[in-house]
Formats: sequence, C-alpha cells, structure tokens
Amino acid sequence: MATTFTKNAYRADHIGSFLRPKSLLQIRAEKPHSEELRKAEDREIIRILAKQKELGFDIFTDGEFRRESFMSDLVDAVDGFSTSGAHQRDWKTSTGVKTQPLLDVVTEKIKQKRRLTEYEVTFLKEHSPGPVKMTLPSANQFPAIAYRKGASERAYPTYAPFLADVAEIIGGEMEALANDGVDYIQVDAPRYSYYLDEKWRTFLRTEYSPDLDHLLEEAIASDNLGFRKARKPGVVLAIHLCRGNNKSNWYASGGYDNIAEKLFNQLEVDRFLLEYDDERSGSFEPLRFVPKGKIVVLGLVSTKVGKLESADALAKLIDQAAKFLPLDQLALSPQCGFASMSEGNVIAEDEQWNKMKLVADVAKKVWG
Repeated sequence: MATTFTKNAYRADHIGSFLRPKSLLQIRAEKPHSEELRKAEDREIIRILAKQKELGFDIFTDGEFRRESFMSDLVDAVDGFSTSGAHQRDWKTSTGVKTQPLLDVVTEKIKQKRRLTEYEVTFLKEHSPGPVKMTLPSANQFPAIAYRKGASERAYPTYAPFLADVAEIIGGEMEALANDGVDYIQVDAPRYSYYLDEKWRTFLRTEYSPDLDHLLEEAIASDNLGFRKARKPGVVLAIHLCRGNNKSNWYASGGYDNIAEKLFNQLEVDRFLLEYDDERSGSFEPLRFVPKGKIVVLGLVSTKVGKLESADALAKLIDQAAKFLPLDQLALSPQCGFASMSEGNVIAEDEQWNKMKLVADVAKKVWG
C-alpha cells in the first residue's frame, strides 16, 4: 500500500527514543515499579512531547521513557527469559572495543503475561499534541541475541519455533496498536545489519544456516506477520534498520547492497528509516531498488556524537540521495534513537534537541 505523501509524509521524522534525565534514571534504580517512578515518567513525557511540538515535529513519541531498552517491553511482558548466561557483545567505539551484556536468554517457552505497550499508548494518546508513533522491537532480533545453544534447547530445540512465538506476540501487539488508533507503528530491526557485515554474515552461517537467503526471507516473513496484522487505513507502518546503538557504540558496518532489492520490495511497510550518518552506511545507490509509493527516511544526523551537522551539508546529501530515489519519496531523521538503552548515548540533552531542531529546519527548507 502506498504512503499518502501529503498527510503522512512526516518529512521531519525521528526514531523514537530520547535521553532520560538523570533524576528519572536514579528513581528507576532506587524505586523500580513504584508510583513515584510512574509519576516522574508522566511528567518527563509531557515535557518532551511539548519539546517535540516546539521544534516543529508532526509526529510524537514518549521517548521510550518507560523502558530499560528498545527491546525491554517484550522481555517484561512475557515469562521465559533468564538473566543467567546472558549474551555478551563486542561494541565498537572511537577508542576501541567494549564487551557488554546484551539481553537475557530464553530458557523456557515464552508465555505472554500482558500487553507490551498498553499503558504507554494510553498515556501518549491522552497527552500528545498530534499523531503518535509507537515503537516495537522486530521479532527477528531475538533469536540472534536471546537464543543460546546450551541454555535454550530445552525450551526450543532450534531458534525457529522461538522466532515464531516472538513473531506472534509482536504481531498481536501491532494489531492492538492499530486498533487503538495509533497513527504510526515503527519496528526497530538491528538484526538486518548482520547481512551487511562479513563478520556477522559468518556468524549467521555458523550459528544458524549457510543459506543466508533463506535466513533473510525468514526474517522478512516474521516482520511481515506483524505488518499484515497492523495494516489498517490511515496507519503508517515503518521499519528502522541500524548497525547497533548503545552508549554511542556500534557493532556492524556495511552498505545495504546485500539486502536492498529483496528487503525494499518484500517488506510490507510504508517507510524505511535508514542509517546514513557516516561511511559505515555505504552509498545511496541501493535506494534505486525502493519501489514507488514508499518513503525512505534518511538518517543523516548522528545521535552518537554531540557535534552538530551542517544544514547545507545535509541538503547536499539529500540531493545526492535524490539521484537514486525521487525527492518526494525521501524524508529526514537522526540516524537512530538517542537512547536505545536507558543509559543513553554519550551526548548532552541540549545537543540532542539541537540535532532535532536541525532535522525539522532542514526538512522544512527542503520539502516546504
């Protein structure tokens, strides 16, 4: 289904998460699940909703302020995950490599206890000054980071039935959000970056299957399950692809060339939010595979560093992208969230808002 370019183009977009104030992080650490924490979240969400409006945005999120990470809604809403034996991941930084824990491991068949985002969306719709965006993790993210041989086989002999169970839960939540009247549903899907980086392509071949085409088709199918459930008139469906975003660190490099034709044509979305903030992202050339009627949101503004990009440089990059995809099918955003994990990236809050203002200002200048 084609995106409506007038009402739902959202030329100035953002990924969804914002830096949490230190006071909020302190309350969460000292008094988790408390009424004091809930009230503090409410206050801060109302504050950042007003800030998004002030800066000129037409789509609004709660900054993911109620979450420990962009994935935690799923883990919190189901039984079956264990903290023992949690995966470690090497995150690349400007000064080297850091190894940090990533996510709990699945050790029992997962069982849903409650909806993932019901309170989040209820509060957001009540207080938002305009259309709301809700974010959810991609189902295909979880087998790669939460399924571990030696710990998960008792519950799931292979990763495939685990993926199927996660996809049903995520899909059910997407359907519920569409029924709630949410305007914009975005799935965050870092796992696709595994197909861009040879290190992670080797990982997939070794841990899952030598047939990367099959794995990619399986991943697309798991995401499409949710998009089909959520497809309703007036609901914008989107997917964000990134290469890792944790305290300004990252884990993958490579352009979209390996997956562009299949991904852009088979994923049943209206918008692709793509990282394009540095040389790790490759060229704009793969955008030639994007079909008519779909928008690509160019993530040209880095959330990993505080230095503000040049408005003129951004406009020139948008012009370069328009050589491969018409300008009417493009929009602008930061490259990722400012706080995919609750600790946030190594950037100050005023720098965050300066970057958001830059996105809104450049979008207005380019698209009017």
